[in-house]
Amino acid sequence: MVEKKEPIGTQEQIERRPTAAAGDGRVRPNPFEIAQKQLDLAAEILELEPAIHALLREPLRELHVTLPVRMDDGKVKVFKGFRVQYNDARGPTKGGIRFHPEETIDTVRALAAWMTWKCAVVDIPLGGAKGGVICNPKTMSKGELERLSRAYIRQVGRILGIEKDVPAPDVYTDPQIMAWMADEFSFLQGYNEFGVITGKPLALGGSQGRNDATARGGIYCVREAGKVLGLNLNGATAAIQGYGNAGTYAHQLGRDLLGLKTVAVSDSKGGILNWDGLNYEAVMEHKKATGSVVGFPGAQFITNEALLELPVTVLFPAALENVITAENAPRIQAKILAELANGPTTPEADDILYKKGVYVIPDFLCNAGGVTVSYFEMVQNAYDYYWDLETVHERLDKKMTAAFHAVHAMAQKYKVHNRLAAYLVAVNRVAEAVRLRGWA
Repeated sequence: MVEKKEPIGTQEQIERRPTAAAGDGRVRPNPFEIAQKQLDLAAEILELEPAIHALLREPLRELHVTLPVRMDDGKVKVFKGFRVQYNDARGPTKGGIRFHPEETIDTVRALAAWMTWKCAVVDIPLGGAKGGVICNPKTMSKGELERLSRAYIRQVGRILGIEKDVPAPDVYTDPQIMAWMADEFSFLQGYNEFGVITGKPLALGGSQGRNDATARGGIYCVREAGKVLGLNLNGATAAIQGYGNAGTYAHQLGRDLLGLKTVAVSDSKGGILNWDGLNYEAVMEHKKATGSVVGFPGAQFITNEALLELPVTVLFPAALENVITAENAPRIQAKILAELANGPTTPEADDILYKKGVYVIPDFLCNAGGVTVSYFEMVQNAYDYYWDLETVHERLDKKMTAAFHAVHAMAQKYKVHNRLAAYLVAVNRVAEAVRLRGWA
């Protein structure tokens, strides 16, 4: 038990925390190389044909674009953007669009690959894609963001479409940005085609249940993990690194659906810890008022690094990639590691956690609730009939539960960790489609 009166880490330490920024002098793992290594392990076990293996290691296509945008001061600023369509053997590609100051093409490639496996592991008929623009949306006005969003669609729209590639929100993009993009695409086509984008506002064909879908799908997976591990999760402790959309909903839904007691949460400025539990509504009110969870009354300061190492039942990494590495994996004490973030754990850390007996729910299974409900939105757009919230939750639960047990069974069959098992399920499904279509 941690002494409650002593802060865990200092503000100076948290300011030096590795983030997506490249200014701290540390060399970060290349996310696309990680994605390729994970595929290689699955390909070896599945004994994939060399041509199929080679095909699945690289994106089928990618587009790099230059986006001139007139800013509020009258000057034109040029932004760089990307769209990667990794593999469409199982259907049109699907994947979010990120606005981030440190976006890279290799990150987008990796995320597009993971989207391919994510769609396959939950068995929806889509491939994987991802998009990104190098920008800092926190410093941009609403008008500047709208002009940038429309500029992106004018350049990338030629490879989008409900039968080609359907984007969605991601880091620092939201339903309003998706609405601008859907409107711009419809204008270019000369008719409304709102189905080209998911994660839209309800008034423009969005789906009920999309806001909390990523966290809700993860919570369903945690529930099933508790069953196979024989853990009573009612009253069990949880810690959440990253208090954005997925993290905040994990706090709320963990309590409401499973009875989890969240004792620590963090954002980019640091974290808070109270072993008696953190009230969701009170923390949200504090963050709304101050812009951060830091300083929440009755809680002590904790660094993001220290939060990962707390002795809790469930740990939710819900922020950035590569936060659990070979260096800190030996100190992870959680029984269940539920990855709501994309790529939070390195391959070296996976091996360590598996040997330690930490039950990892890998990212492209754990956070697949978002793309699953996005798929539901595509289906509803296609036949212009919309489901109620109860129906969305019921169908999401069914998809996530089936996917969890497919992965768990594969892990038991091959005696491998869950991430590799998830790859075995997903890669086998994509490879079968490639094979049947005669691509390789």
